[in-house]
Amino acid sequence: MREKEFIWDMHSFEELSREFTGRFDTRHFPSDPSSLYEPAGYFLSIGGKRVRPILCLMGNELFGEISPDAWPAAIAVELFHNFTLIHDDIMDKAPIRRGMPTVHEKYGSPTALLAGDVMLVVAYDYLNRIGGGPIHEILQLFNRTARQVCEGQQIDMDFEKKFSVDLNEYLHMIELKTSVLLAASLQMGAILGGAGKGNQQHIFEFGRNLGLAFQIQDDYLDAFGDPAKFGKQLGGDIVANKKTFLLVKAMEVANSAQYEDIRLLLETDIPDKVQQMLHLFRVCGVDAWARALKENYIKTAFRHLEEIAVISSRKEPLRKLAEFLVQREY
Repeated sequence: MREKEFIWDMHSFEELSREFTGRFDTRHFPSDPSSLYEPAGYFLSIGGKRVRPILCLMGNELFGEISPDAWPAAIAVELFHNFTLIHDDIMDKAPIRRGMPTVHEKYGSPTALLAGDVMLVVAYDYLNRIGGGPIHEILQLFNRTARQVCEGQQIDMDFEKKFSVDLNEYLHMIELKTSVLLAASLQMGAILGGAGKGNQQHIFEFGRNLGLAFQIQDDYLDAFGDPAKFGKQLGGDIVANKKTFLLVKAMEVANSAQYEDIRLLLETDIPDKVQQMLHLFRVCGVDAWARALKENYIKTAFRHLEEIAVISSRKEPLRKLAEFLVQREY
């Protein structure tokens, strides 16, 4: 199809979000046993930005009118993402998610594990609603992405046992844990929209680089954000000794005295640990460095967006969303 033949109206993120919410905020689980399905429903009721399913829809609409198959694909993506969040919260011992008690805090870890598991099963139920044609390609991409997300989470936990991690190791972990799901969500939508392999690769790379910029912003907000807006415990990554962009870079650029201070903080659990680490981050200049690195990744993402062979104006909703994600305060 030639560019001039693209005549349908594009939807904004907000418009797609409202329509997706209307379709998603329904009962996904049976009522019995309530001890399993109530916790699963509770977590979904907390809400969230729901960026990944909307990316699936936007990736689909970039190449044509939204396909009926894009909606169950987007719902599957959101259920899978929530499955990972429930399990992440257990592994991170996080007390709060989106300003509310986490599932394991409210219902216990065994129930939280099962609630996450059943979300994954229901995600596949929704994928099974996709018609013929590209279903095998969708499943292959979804399964590869699910495996990579699990690999990234394990590597992230492995990092907690290592005193130092170099930046390339950390980037690889973030790509697996965060970026590939954003990228795959876009590519799933593109596949369902009939995109060719070249366009699929560019939209994937747009999402991958956007995901890296998104994670840098997430790390930054965990340390320097407003907890009332961010909805998580301030400095939670510091308390958990998680390797983040900020910590990895601080250890790389710190002088000997600063490096020793970082080492001691990582090996202790003192009341003002967060404040002391934030001070070291600032004096090492990693807050400014993180902001600059984020900008580099978003520029690379936009270069790939420009290479997608559709008329430029059709890319504007994705550009606006990307700018919001890397400039957000929550």
